[in-house]
Amino acid sequence: MKDAASQIRSATRRAKSDVANKLISMFLHELSRIVSEGWQTKTDSEEYERLVRQTFDNRCPYCRRVLVTSDSVIEHLDGMNRYRAGLHVPGNVLVACRKCNSEKRRDDSLRVLSLANFGWASFLSHDGSRCAPSCLTCQYWNGIWADEIERKRRLGENLLRIQSFRGTFSEFEQILPSLTDALPAQLTKLYADCQIFAETEIRALLERFQQTRTSGLQKVSQGSTGGQSIG
Repeated sequence: MKDAASQIRSATRRAKSDVANKLISMFLHELSRIVSEGWQTKTDSEEYERLVRQTFDNRCPYCRRVLVTSDSVIEHLDGMNRYRAGLHVPGNVLVACRKCNSEKRRDDSLRVLSLANFGWASFLSHDGSRCAPSCLTCQYWNGIWADEIERKRRLGENLLRIQSFRGTFSEFEQILPSLTDALPAQLTKLYADCQIFAETEIRALLERFQQTRTSGLQKVSQGSTGGQSIG
């Protein structure tokens, strides 16, 4: 168990990371708006919603559980982070169950994927045959489909269904290579630059605060001394 000091340091590091991740997300959302400006299909259109529902039968695209409003979330097949460089555009936006959305983050957060080229495909490749027994994602799928033959079949079917869905968006397919090839390295640099900037600005603000505080205490001390009478 971590001591209090370690927990505080860990929380501070997470706070700086949250700032950098937020900047990455803001950039990817803005990039999404720019690249999809002339596309016929929009993610917020009824046409796109209908296509998603028809393709996946109002079920989670990963585990195929029926989606209910309270347990469903917007899902980006390629995560909107510095490693996956996913966009909020047709072909990358689906609706998934909250549990799969959470479990998939382990693959989305990896710098290098070993099971597939995309985070979503890697998530569906944990069939229990290529990972160590301690793999949490393999354990997750084993908890849904305990039978090995059924698990591999289900995961394979869901992978092919998503591939087919993405293939219907030619505009997205055209920009995908440039996203996966160049953008992750640029976003990783942006992430590092943001953290350096945050640390520098925080340090400068703290130094100014300390100087102001010290100056204020000195004035108070001088005022107190000046008010004393000499007998």
